[in-house]
Amino acid sequence: MSLIDTTHVGSLPRGPELVKPLLARDHGEEYDVDEFDRIVQAAIDEAVAKQIAAGVTIVSDGELGKVGYSTYMTERLEGFGGHVDRQPAKDLAAHPDLAKKLSAIMGSQEFTRASCIGPVKLVNLEPAHEDIRRFKKALEKNGKGVKAFMNSASPGLISAFQTNRHYPTHEAYLADLGAAMRPEYDAIIEAGFDIQFDCPDLAMSRHTGFQNATDEEFLKIAEANVEALNAATEGIPADRMRMHVCWGNYEGPHDCDIDLEKVIDVILKARPATILFEAANPRHEHEWTVWRDAKIPDEKKLAPGLIDTCSNYVEHPQLVAQRLERFINIVGKDRVIASTDCGFGTFAGYGKIDPDVTWKKLKVLREGADIAAKL
Repeated sequence: MSLIDTTHVGSLPRGPELVKPLLARDHGEEYDVDEFDRIVQAAIDEAVAKQIAAGVTIVSDGELGKVGYSTYMTERLEGFGGHVDRQPAKDLAAHPDLAKKLSAIMGSQEFTRASCIGPVKLVNLEPAHEDIRRFKKALEKNGKGVKAFMNSASPGLISAFQTNRHYPTHEAYLADLGAAMRPEYDAIIEAGFDIQFDCPDLAMSRHTGFQNATDEEFLKIAEANVEALNAATEGIPADRMRMHVCWGNYEGPHDCDIDLEKVIDVILKARPATILFEAANPRHEHEWTVWRDAKIPDEKKLAPGLIDTCSNYVEHPQLVAQRLERFINIVGKDRVIASTDCGFGTFAGYGKIDPDVTWKKLKVLREGADIAAKL
């Protein structure tokens, strides 16, 4: 029986001891640099060990040294400033009482949401090297020989969260973002890790930042985002890159989500060979048929989300296997990776999944993949 790899989208829960210094650094407040490094290193060491214990074969650093997957780069790039309150997601805007309940359960998003107010340039790559150093150290201690990846923000993701208030066009903003982020991409690859680009800008952004656009207008924006990602990763082997697409890691109605069928052709144009996507939550599980009917290039691997990251239900291994079997029947066992719908801790201090449940879910993911491998 050949082993089917298991992985996850990247972020793992940050304990309370991490949240305070992460938010302090994000807000530009004083914090103990040495103590911060010690706490983050210990957290990554533990996260790597727990991933391996749960049977994960492609592990990450949990993004534990970052305040969040979509705003951390403002510590590394110049051209950003201020704080802009986010526009409520279109589905939640219709249900303000539900939005309040979710906020009470998941916590508040206290990170800085800056906008682009000047030319974007790289000014400090050291935080990226610190992330790499900590992850290498954790792997040497607890995960020698395992496959590993690190997350990085795509140009499109940054543009979706850091609104453009400087560049004359979206494309001009994307071009400078790609140039500024390329050294981080190269550093991750040169360190020996695969790189994962988080790209909710290709789906979620339709009902968040671009909710007032038409589908046609949004698809043009998504096309530009993919073109920018492809340009920014030119020369990086496609099989060293992963891309995650989602509609938002929150328990809302999601009845305003754009259909996968409308965006899949754009998604398939992106260079990364492995595509991670939501396939377990109630709004998108049925869309496995879209993948079945799509013309998927032979070099692509599918990493469907088989575990819901918005619920503390622990899925049954048989359900995981059934979900995975659908994709095995589409591209074969050698081109699937069992994954999760989204991250378990997208922002510091924000999230619904209990940390202990995270490891149970990842263990079940392994058990389900093993069942599917025997089919």
